[in-house]
Amino acid sequence: MTKENTTKGLNITRERMIQLLNEDLAGEYQAIIAYTVYSQVLKGAAYTDIARELEEHAGEELAHAIKIAKQIDYLGGMPGVMPKPVKTSSDPVTMLRADLENERETVGRYRERIRQAEAMGEFALSETLRAIIVQEQEHEIDLSAALNVNVPPAKEPAAKNNGRSHLKNNHGSRNAPLK
Repeated sequence: MTKENTTKGLNITRERMIQLLNEDLAGEYQAIIAYTVYSQVLKGAAYTDIARELEEHAGEELAHAIKIAKQIDYLGGMPGVMPKPVKTSSDPVTMLRADLENERETVGRYRERIRQAEAMGEFALSETLRAIIVQEQEHEIDLSAALNVNVPPAKEPAAKNNGRSHLKNNHGSRNAPLK
C-alpha cells in the first residue's frame, strides 16, 4: 500500500472538519434521544439491567456531545442542533440492535476522524476523540452482551466502503450477524 493510498481523504480543511464533526454531533444527539427513550420503554425482568445501563449511556452521550461542540467552536464553527433520525420499535431486541449498529458506525467515524485530526495537526481533537471512542466501545460491549452477540467490527464510513457493510456471516447465537 502506498503512502498516497493511506493518506487519501485525511488531508482535509478546517471547514471540512467542522462539517464532519457536526455530522458526528448529530449522531451524539441521536444517541442521547435513543438511549433516553429506550431506557424508559424496555420492560420486563430480562431488560432491567440493560435499561439501567442505557440511562447511563444517555448521560455519557451528552458529555460526548458537549466535547464535540467545544471542538467545533474551537475550530471556528457553529455546533449544529439537529439529531440524526432515531429508530423506534416496540420490540426490545430491535431497539438494542439499532443502538449497537449506531455505536458501530460511530466508532468507525471516530477512528477516521482521529486520523484526519492528526493529519491536520489537531492533536487535542484527536485525544478528545480517543477518550470518546473508549466509552463508545464500552457501549458496544454492553449492548452486545444484552443481545448475546459478539461485538461486531467497527463499520467503516460509507465513503470508504462504497456503502457496503463489512459484517461477515458468522453462525451461532453469539456470532449471529446484525440485520
